[in-house]
Amino acid sequence: MVSSSTFATDIWVKATWEEFLELADNPEYEKARFYYHQGYMRIEMAALGSRHGRQNSLVANVITIFATLKDIEIVEFTNTSYRKEGLGEFQPDSSFYIGSGLRIPPEIDSPVDLNKYDPPTLVLETGSTTLSDDLGFKRLLYEQAGVREYWVNDAKAGEVIGFSISERRSGQIHQSLVLPGLSLSVINEALQRRKTQKDNEINRWLIQTFNQM
Repeated sequence: MVSSSTFATDIWVKATWEEFLELADNPEYEKARFYYHQGYMRIEMAALGSRHGRQNSLVANVITIFATLKDIEIVEFTNTSYRKEGLGEFQPDSSFYIGSGLRIPPEIDSPVDLNKYDPPTLVLETGSTTLSDDLGFKRLLYEQAGVREYWVNDAKAGEVIGFSISERRSGQIHQSLVLPGLSLSVINEALQRRKTQKDNEINRWLIQTFNQM
């Protein structure tokens, strides 16, 4: 079995599902983020800085404002774990259920059971030190999980890279398919504006931009 005292964090490690659950239920990793895919697990313990927090919040806010103004049904979750028993688990920075007729999980204190509820429509990961993993292995994980759209926010560049997922394959997009009319260029401009503007100023610009669409 994997020992919590010697387990290497922030990298993918070969492990059984039972070994993964043993660590996921370990109080020592209460604040960690957990991923499991095809016999490998990753537990992220690295502290998240203000750059990560600001940019992730800003991108999530763009999504919420756009959906509100365009009257699109949306439910957002932050740092929520999704689990398919025996197969996989992921805990993205932000995730969104978009549209009607979805099996949206209730508010509970355990990972969302993907055998009972739908996977989120859109998943957002923000990373700088984890960027290569976000674009690589995690992308494969979300392809298999049934997520329809996956966005990676390159925090160092201040830029979002989007992928549409269909039939467990992904391809890069420049305009969202699950939020029709939302161009990633608008999100990237909002990220650049954060360098000189406060959030209220960016929000006013977003509202004006979206109302003109």
